[in-house]
Amino acid sequence: GQEYGNLLIRSVLDKYDYLDGRQKAFIKRLTEGVLERRLQLDYILEQFSSVPVKRMKPLIRCLLRMGAYQILFMDNVPDSAACNEDVKLAGARHFQSLKGFVNGVLRALSRKKTQIQWPDRGKEPVRYLSVRYSMPEWIVRLWLDCYGTQTTEKMLAALLEERPLTIRLSEQSDTDARRSLLDRLEEAGCAPKAHPLLPYAFTLTGVEGVASLPGYAQGQFAVQDVSSMLVAEAAGFEQLRTEDKKELFVLDVCAAPGGKAVHAAQCLAGRGRVQARDISEYKTDRIRENAQRMRTKNLEIRVWDAAVPDGEMRNRADVLLADLPCSGLGVIGRKADIKYRATPESLREVAALQKRILSVVWEYVKPGGILVYSTCTVNSEENEETARWLAGNFPLEPVSLRGRLPEECLEKPEGYPGQSEKYPGEPEDVLAEACCQLLPGIHGTDGFFLSCFRRKEEL
Repeated sequence: GQEYGNLLIRSVLDKYDYLDGRQKAFIKRLTEGVLERRLQLDYILEQFSSVPVKRMKPLIRCLLRMGAYQILFMDNVPDSAACNEDVKLAGARHFQSLKGFVNGVLRALSRKKTQIQWPDRGKEPVRYLSVRYSMPEWIVRLWLDCYGTQTTEKMLAALLEERPLTIRLSEQSDTDARRSLLDRLEEAGCAPKAHPLLPYAFTLTGVEGVASLPGYAQGQFAVQDVSSMLVAEAAGFEQLRTEDKKELFVLDVCAAPGGKAVHAAQCLAGRGRVQARDISEYKTDRIRENAQRMRTKNLEIRVWDAAVPDGEMRNRADVLLADLPCSGLGVIGRKADIKYRATPESLREVAALQKRILSVVWEYVKPGGILVYSTCTVNSEENEETARWLAGNFPLEPVSLRGRLPEECLEKPEGYPGQSEKYPGEPEDVLAEACCQLLPGIHGTDGFFLSCFRRKEEL
C-alpha cells in the first residue's frame, strides 16, 4: 500500500516484540533486502519463470522475491530451506495449486544462480546499471547526466551497502563523560569508530536496538548522519556570536525529527535559543521526544506551516535553518521505497514547493544573518538550481563554506553540476563555494546538499 517501508517494519517488529533478537533481525533483513533489490530480483525471476512477474498473483510474486533474495544474498540460509519454506507458505495461504510452480522456479534459480544473464553493459549501459543496482532507469539517467558514469556507479553501489549507525555525541558531555560512553558502547559490542569528518561523530556496528544502548535514554548521544551534523558547522555559530556579542536566535522552519534543531540548541547552550517548527502535531511530537531525551532546555517547539508567512518573525533570526521537504534520493540507502515512489514529476513538484517556502522564510533572517538551505537529495534541480535561484531573486549573498566545513566535503567529483555556472555580478566560483553536495560512496555520508547565504545589510 502507501505505508512507508521503515515505519511498517518498525510497527511489525513492535507487534511481535516477543520474538527473539535473531528472528527479528531475520525479518528485518529479509524485508529490507527484498525491498531494495526488487528490480533486480524481478529481472532474475523472469529468467526462470514461465509467467511474467507482473502477471503473477501478488502473494506468489512476493514469495518468489523472498525466496530469490535468500538464495542469492543470504549465505546463512540453505537454498533448500528457502525453497521449502516458500512452498509451505504458498500452501498455508491457500495457493495449493501453485506450490509446484513456486518450487520449480526457486529450484531452477538455485541450480543456475551462477549463470544469470545480465544486460550488456556496452550496448545497454542504463539498463545494466538499473538491473545490477536495482535502481529505476530514469534515476540512473538523471545521475549519469549530473555526475558521469564513474561517480554514478559508486553512488549506486554505496546505496546497496550495509551502513553503520552514525551517532553525534552530546555537546553537553565533557571529555570524561564521552570517553566513558565510548567504553560502554565498546563493551556492548558496538565497536564505536571515530568518523573522519567530525570529532564528535562516531559509527557503530552490530546494533540491534538503539533504545537499549548505553547512554541513549540519558541523552548522551543522538542518532544522526554526519551530513546532517554539518548544517550546524555551516551556520558558523561561534563566528556569529563573536561578531554580535548577543544571545543568538535560531529558527528551524522544517525541523522534524529535530536532529539539527537539537544540535543547534546544544551548540548555543547558555548563549542562544532555538525555535523548531513543523507542519503538524505528529511531527512536532517527534521533535519534542528528541529534545527531551537530549535534555535540551533552550529549544521552543511550535506547529507552523513553513509555506504560510509569519509576520512576527520578520527580521528576527540570526540563523535560519531551512532543511526543506525534498525527493529524498540521497537517503535511498536507508529508505529503499523512495526510489519506487519518486517520479520525474514529483521532483519538479517538490522543487516548486521548496521555492514557495524559501520565498516566505528568507524574510525571517535579520540583515547580516545567515540562511542555511539544505536537502537530503542529490538532484541538482532541488539543490544547485534552487541555490542559484535564491541568490538571484533575494537580497542574499553566498557565503563560502571553506573554513566552515572539512575540505573533503568540498571536493567535487568529476561531472559535478553547475561548476561553470556564474552567479550574476560575482566571480565564477562564489556560488560554487557556498554549496556543498555530499554523495553516497564518495564522502562516507548520506546524499545531502547544503548551501549558505548571508542576508545583505539594508541600505
